Amino acid sequence: MLAAEGINLPSDIVQRGIDSYILHMDIGTVRIETPLREKRIAAVYRGSGPRGLKETKWHSFDGHLQDLAIRKGSHLISGRVEEVTWNNNRPQIKSQEGETETYDLLVFATGINAGTSKLLERLGLKYKPPQTTRAFICELPLDEETMNNYIGSSMHVFLLNIPRLKFAALIPKGNCVTLCLLGKDIDKPLIQSFLDAPEVKQCFPPDWKIPEVFCRCYPFMNIGGAVQPFHDRVVFIGDSGVTRLYKDGIGAAYRTSKAAAKTVIFEGVSAKDFLTHYWPTCKTIAEDNMIGKSIFLVINTIQKVCCTRRGVLRMVFREQQHKGSQQRMSSVMWDTFTGSASYRDVFLRTLHPFFLESFIRHTVASLWSHAR
Repeated sequence: MLAAEGINLPSDIVQRGIDSYILHMDIGTVRIETPLREKRIAAVYRGSGPRGLKETKWHSFDGHLQDLAIRKGSHLISGRVEEVTWNNNRPQIKSQEGETETYDLLVFATGINAGTSKLLERLGLKYKPPQTTRAFICELPLDEETMNNYIGSSMHVFLLNIPRLKFAALIPKGNCVTLCLLGKDIDKPLIQSFLDAPEVKQCFPPDWKIPEVFCRCYPFMNIGGAVQPFHDRVVFIGDSGVTRLYKDGIGAAYRTSKAAAKTVIFEGVSAKDFLTHYWPTCKTIAEDNMIGKSIFLVINTIQKVCCTRRGVLRMVFREQQHKGSQQRMSSVMWDTFTGSASYRDVFLRTLHPFFLESFIRHTVASLWSHAR
């Protein structure tokens, strides 16, 4: 989508190209190649990289986009916003240095980890922030040899029967591998349970130990859209408005920002304009997230039942062995992990008679094989 707008990622932004997923389960592991070898993944850092990194040859993805905006004529003010008020029905911003400026339009692209709520107190908006949960993200430094021998150019995805854990992944980036955990009430015991799992340990050298000091955080993650993410001359985009459930934050920010820009340029900046021309995009994402919640409920059920885990693993394994066959489960897994397709599209594919027949057949076959 970015390339279609003329936004191409240079080599010093892409930390590593990812060509496959490796699915880890307690009953086995299988590699999922890029479907039809036409979907590629670029691993990037949104910011400057892990805290404490002394040197790097890569640059920030967000910084790259910011530079492009400046080249187009944007004026960047490097300062913290201290207060937002109204001035003759137009938004006025006061910086930490005490300078004030009145604008025609105020766009909130602050995500959900910033102190946005305090800035909104004097605006009197009907806006309510999105529902959130905590995730866990950390950067684990690895030398090049370890990265190549154990992690490689694959994203490692874990579907393990660990209470409260919904999803876990290891993503190779430059000199570090990013560990991401999603679930309910992520805490240190849950993190340790994951790290102690044999399926996780096999991704690292036998003598490898997690460093005492490393970059980590417990960021909030959006799991529900905001209430009325717009007002006269005010609009919320990306995570502060609505985003894809657990996936594709950059893509959702792109969709909502483009819809907001089209509304402002071609229609206007009133709440009615945003309701008519911007809100439908947000609503579509929010409705698709409801289907996504059902999909993750099914995934959690599969994680808990051994025979269904074996059925999924066997079906994917057979599909990857026979490249000419329909990659039904493989493509469903790929698009669920990456967010490359809408949850609605993924859900409809799982209802296809051939998908259901194949999944049931492989589940029964795995039971028979295990019983013997």
